[in-house]
Amino acid sequence: MVYYYLAIKKHHMTENNNMKKTEEEWHQCLTTEQYKILREKGTEAPFTGKYYKSKDEGIYLCAACGAELFSSEAKYESGTGWPSFFQTIEKNAVAVKPDASRDMYRIEAVCRKCGSHLGHVFDDGPKPTEKRFCINSASLKFKKMSSEKQAKQTNDKRQHKS
Repeated sequence: MVYYYLAIKKHHMTENNNMKKTEEEWHQCLTTEQYKILREKGTEAPFTGKYYKSKDEGIYLCAACGAELFSSEAKYESGTGWPSFFQTIEKNAVAVKPDASRDMYRIEAVCRKCGSHLGHVFDDGPKPTEKRFCINSASLKFKKMSSEKQAKQTNDKRQHKS
């Protein structure tokens, strides 16, 4: 239990729910699956989510409130069946909190803006962070990078290699 507390403390993130909606309002703006995952802390089956195989470039947003959470540049294949990211788009985009549900001790990842459940964070990810944000596809929306931004980014990468 001490390790669990230290793991939470090490992340230096806490929830800051700035959105106040009733559960009825959440029911109205989310699909049944999104509500189950985002508001009731459910989990989609592995290898079934819309984004777990996605290689598109862009930004992953909270499906509940639209807050920017992850960049596709931080996405990697973890083999778990859920979209995995080694870092958030900004340091405080995602909050973490203890999760002792299902007879396990884990670190829950929630949207800092609306407090919705996204998934969990593990300490087995790649460098540089060694974090794995294991996120339900249903808790995400995706904003594809424009072709102009993609071309500029590709050009910038080529110039850095020269």
